[in-house]
Amino acid sequence: MKMKRTNLYILLLATGLLASCQKELLKPVPTTDISAFSAFENAERIANQVNGMYSVLKNGKFLGGKLAVANEVRAGDFVVEGSNSVTLYLTWSMIPNGTAQEVIETWEQGYLTINNANVFIDGMNAVGTKVVGDELSKKYIGEAKFVRALSYFTLLQIYARPYWDGAGSKPGLVLHTQGHTKKEDYNKARASVAEVYAQILKDLDDAEGALPAATAGNKASITHATSTAAVALKTRVYLHMANYAKVITEANKLVSAAAPFVSPTKHALAPDITKVFASNYQSTESVFSLPFTSVVGDYPGTQTQLGFYYSTEYSIDAKSGVFADATWKAGDARRSFIRTVGAKSYWNKFSTPSPYTDWIPVIRYAEVLLNLAEAKVRSTNTVDAQAVALLSAVRGRSDAGTTYTTADFADANALLTAIQNEKHIEFIGEGMRGNEITRLGQTIPGKSNPAVTIDPVPSNSSKYIWPVSANELLYNKLCVDNQ
Repeated sequence: MKMKRTNLYILLLATGLLASCQKELLKPVPTTDISAFSAFENAERIANQVNGMYSVLKNGKFLGGKLAVANEVRAGDFVVEGSNSVTLYLTWSMIPNGTAQEVIETWEQGYLTINNANVFIDGMNAVGTKVVGDELSKKYIGEAKFVRALSYFTLLQIYARPYWDGAGSKPGLVLHTQGHTKKEDYNKARASVAEVYAQILKDLDDAEGALPAATAGNKASITHATSTAAVALKTRVYLHMANYAKVITEANKLVSAAAPFVSPTKHALAPDITKVFASNYQSTESVFSLPFTSVVGDYPGTQTQLGFYYSTEYSIDAKSGVFADATWKAGDARRSFIRTVGAKSYWNKFSTPSPYTDWIPVIRYAEVLLNLAEAKVRSTNTVDAQAVALLSAVRGRSDAGTTYTTADFADANALLTAIQNEKHIEFIGEGMRGNEITRLGQTIPGKSNPAVTIDPVPSNSSKYIWPVSANELLYNKLCVDNQ
């Protein structure tokens, strides 16, 4: 019985490969045919596999909704309205264990996404390149490496200690770069945090070299990996590693030296922040987003949608945290996302009703600007003029009455505080806040609702990150849990 359960778990991660909306793949095919790469026999099938990688990535159990909410509600800005463990009550309460639904589902969906990318790369190297030619194959493999890098980075932030803890020496993730398509021995120890970061950066460097630059505002560019997206993601990755010189190097590929800050690909802040989150979601600010439609199967599943969580399950904590910040002025356009119902307020950044087809912004140009601003200040320990201008651009877009100058900041620490606060306001609800707290080694704030009070969680607590999925520990005997 144990062997059967083990094989079932392995096949959950392995046979999800090549997942896409292809009717032909729903027909029974002998498993021996998978190793022959039958899905790579013609150009149309290969193109479907590329689209399939994004479909798995945007699953509601991974980047398509629920994980973003988990990273927000653990961070202190929202109040849980019930006590349903299915809707992240354990994460809000900072007590999820290895059997918690979100812990298991996120791990499995993340590794399913990674395995899709791995199998695709294997198939292209074995068969697909001969079918579509070197140039198109290079692009497709670049997209797969971007998806793999983004997936590993996402999992690393919630299941492993931050890079600052031991300079990346702590246990990271189980690192797989070869596809799994059949029952084998997949026991493997966790790589270190630094080793996982090295793989992420290698994939992003490869993707940058293989992919075309984006066209700002173009749907295909926004919903598929581009060299622009790879560079933008590297600014985030290096920031989490506190490698500020590399953040600056990468960001300078996309950000002009002076305002108005525009990239060579014409990416720029959208004049109106509310338009970034309104149909058709194709602003010049959008670098990489996950699209959804009302077609069955092309929107997040039940209880995994951003709009569902922020409109029903979690209300705004108006008494503490960023919503109570007096420097966030009432006239700021970002406060227009607040929807008040009776005595409670809700975050309405993702406002489409069921089936919740709001696109999810994974990387926005505003983040690149603020990443660069922080890196400039930290690398010089000064009130850097460009950093002030970058901060002012993001704040001024939504709060026209505020323009910062270097004289507004007594020292570098004051400017860093303002930049971090701006990022908090700008990206609330998008799944960034929890990661920002752990990146900086800050205490996760306490929180409460009428029924319970949750104590703050310091950076040395075992609760600071999630445990490893209990299923992984059960079936991978070389994998160890977080302590």
